[in-house]
Amino acid sequence: MQRQMACALVLALCAGIGMAAAPAKAQKKITIRVLDGRNGDRVVPNNLEVRINRENTLHVEWVKLHDDGTAEVTLPDSATAFAVRATYENSTEYYVNCDVARQKDTSAMTWFPVDDVLKDGLVMPNECWKSKDVERNKFPVSAGEFVLLVRKRSIRDQVPVSLPY
Repeated sequence: MQRQMACALVLALCAGIGMAAAPAKAQKKITIRVLDGRNGDRVVPNNLEVRINRENTLHVEWVKLHDDGTAEVTLPDSATAFAVRATYENSTEYYVNCDVARQKDTSAMTWFPVDDVLKDGLVMPNECWKSKDVERNKFPVSAGEFVLLVRKRSIRDQVPVSLPY
């Protein structure tokens, strides 16, 4: 009886060690810099909302915000594309992402490939500036870094895309 208990205890101990030593799921880490799309200044958002693989599920738990406006995002290994939006005014208002700033619906999501960001880094297209200013103001980026260019919402952005009849 005691021998069976000892064997069961050793077996449970080995199983526990095996689980603890099992490798964790692979994750992808991206550093996001949030900058004002009009002048290039750092922006410190209240929150960043991340979506992956064209799903509507928000993931704020993957984001670790820093005081300087940068954030570290830990994505699961299954992530192939991501979209991100920043908030202000105690997370009640969304910044306009500068890649859709000239569209009628400024809340449209743009999906960015995770592998491209991890390999070379990526700067979001900037429609908040005129094209001649964009060419002069390049943002340096390194592998694993994503530059999110935003601006605050204007009155024009708050008008509904389609007015009710």
